[in-house]
Amino acid sequence: MVNNGIGDRVFSVINYTFVTLFSLACLFPFLYVVALSVTPYSEYLEHPLRLIPSHLEFGAYKQILQMPLMWSGYKVTVFITLAGVALNIFLLVISAYPLSKPDLKGRNVILAFIVFTMFFNGGLIPNFYLIKTLGLYNTLWSLILPGALGAYNLILMKNFISSIPASLEESAYIDGANEIKVLFRIIIPLSKPAIATFVIFHAVGQWNTFFSAIIYTSKRSLWPLMLILRDLVVEDGGLARDMMDSGSVTEFTLKMAIIVFATLPIILVYPFLQRFFMKGLLGGSIKG
Repeated sequence: MVNNGIGDRVFSVINYTFVTLFSLACLFPFLYVVALSVTPYSEYLEHPLRLIPSHLEFGAYKQILQMPLMWSGYKVTVFITLAGVALNIFLLVISAYPLSKPDLKGRNVILAFIVFTMFFNGGLIPNFYLIKTLGLYNTLWSLILPGALGAYNLILMKNFISSIPASLEESAYIDGANEIKVLFRIIIPLSKPAIATFVIFHAVGQWNTFFSAIIYTSKRSLWPLMLILRDLVVEDGGLARDMMDSGSVTEFTLKMAIIVFATLPIILVYPFLQRFFMKGLLGGSIKG
């Protein structure tokens, strides 16, 4: 057994202390918003930094549950997140697998075009006219298709698949497997850490999307949750006041509750995929 020296123990203490303080600093804003969402507004005015209120008030959450716009936003966000992630992973796998083959004809040219899109794009107005010409304006697909496949993620996925030993594929070919069987029985099972990482990336991005909805939709029924949150909290367009009843809930408390209501689901899902995150990300960035 190797005994750690004093320097190693001091480093560990400093390291754990720093990580703990940094984690608390990241967690504090969310806990603060949660506390404000159940704190009476009069108590907040007296003690603005109190994390544990003396009296819990859930009127803001009851008010949110009665807002049809919030539920429609939830449905839109859940749909574009699930459909967007499924489409993204499908396109990612079927595109990265052939590009990982060194003997693919035109491989370098295709990769050059993919890298080109990372630095240059058509711009906002051409993209808008493209969506409108394709008949996708004011549809949920306008929130899914434009970002269905990212060049950066595609390169990482290609690198991850390239790191899988070629002997595994060769053994499968000897046993009579074709490309489809190799993809679904060897490549995809071994790529689960990378796939989980990209699921996190795309799910968080789709859940938090709002700018594409501003550009490609004009109906409130198609607004994702974050666009509703932006209008309620950031823009202060009066939507929160319009939704309030004559109860004791203030506009400030309602905004805090809406923030929690909108961000809690993705926060709860994130830890279940976190253990795959670093393994998949590093695996896709080692081999070029």
